[in-house]
Amino acid sequence: MHAIFMTSATRLKACPDTEGRPELAIAGRSNVGKSSLINTIVDRRQLARVSNTPGRTQLLNFFLVDGQFVICDLPGYGYAKVPRAIKAAWAPMIEGYLDGRTPLRAVLMLVDARRAPGAWEIALVHYCTTRGLALIPVVTKIDKVTKSQRFPTLSLIGKALGLPVELLVPFSALTREGIEPLQLRMRRILGLIE
Repeated sequence: MHAIFMTSATRLKACPDTEGRPELAIAGRSNVGKSSLINTIVDRRQLARVSNTPGRTQLLNFFLVDGQFVICDLPGYGYAKVPRAIKAAWAPMIEGYLDGRTPLRAVLMLVDARRAPGAWEIALVHYCTTRGLALIPVVTKIDKVTKSQRFPTLSLIGKALGLPVELLVPFSALTREGIEPLQLRMRRILGLIE
């Protein structure tokens, strides 16, 4: 896949015109690997800026992929080294985007394999379910979990989210595990393949 950065926005009215292209959002905690996921999806280093400091993504960042669809990278929630006022502005920005973005078709919700899902992830599952928005739960950093602990880890995450374990996409930016099934599911949900 090929991608280019389109623009950033701080509110719904400033989001770009996608000219009829479908859109998917990437949501997750600060430091869960959103930028690494984007870079792996499009096989391009540093398209989305990767940082060891949580909270670097502070805007809605839009990327055009293959000229066919748009990815929106949402600010991370949870722990982040940013001023409290900026952090407080994220919730209305994200909620405004999710509630009002017409081309939005799906949300990739990232969960770190080493952490139990929290209230925010559970609320996002409920939000997508009640609004008929497709949800792709991606379990990042799966390479940090031993082979013998994979199924128990995925089972616990699925149970916490109220989702069947088969719906979870185990993913590693380091080993590229899960990238092909993820790309296939994305294209199906966006209506780009049957």
